[in-house]
Amino acid sequence: MKQLLKQIKNCTICEPHLALGANPVLRASKSSKIVIIGQAPGTRVHKTGIPWNDPSGVQLRKWLNVSEETFYNEKLFAIIPMGFCYPGKGKSGDLPPRKECAPTWHEPLFNLMPNLEMLILIGMYAQNYYLKNEAKQTLTETVKNYQEYLPNYFVLPHPSPRNRLWQKKNPWFEKEVVPKLQETIRFLV
Repeated sequence: MKQLLKQIKNCTICEPHLALGANPVLRASKSSKIVIIGQAPGTRVHKTGIPWNDPSGVQLRKWLNVSEETFYNEKLFAIIPMGFCYPGKGKSGDLPPRKECAPTWHEPLFNLMPNLEMLILIGMYAQNYYLKNEAKQTLTETVKNYQEYLPNYFVLPHPSPRNRLWQKKNPWFEKEVVPKLQETIRFLV
């Protein structure tokens, strides 16, 4: 695992396409039980090298009902995004994660994680990649039908402050999905 993580940290496959250059951000251990798969690091995470070290991370930890110490315990949580580097700025937010990372690195990482029990798929990029034809037409439909993907996957919207409108329009998420997520995490950790 240490050798693979070192390889990934030195990866430059998509560097020519990255405005801020390559700086792969992830965490994993052969003991990890849960993998959090989000989109890609934002600028703050790119600068610090600490995944989910931003307001989205605060919200995600709240949904999971875990402390920072628990969240960053690699024996419990691996953090392996769809794209390991900040992809750059687009018209309405960050660009999509680069398509090179997941097919190149996810399977080799997961093959070294024998204790893996669940993948938490955050956002459409992760859900479409892993659920393939089982993903619904919209993120809202996929999240609303989260029980279809258990016990291997737990699907979530992105916890970004930009998604507060989505949360207001979908109060069932906080009432139904978050408590089930917290129950599932309590059982696994």
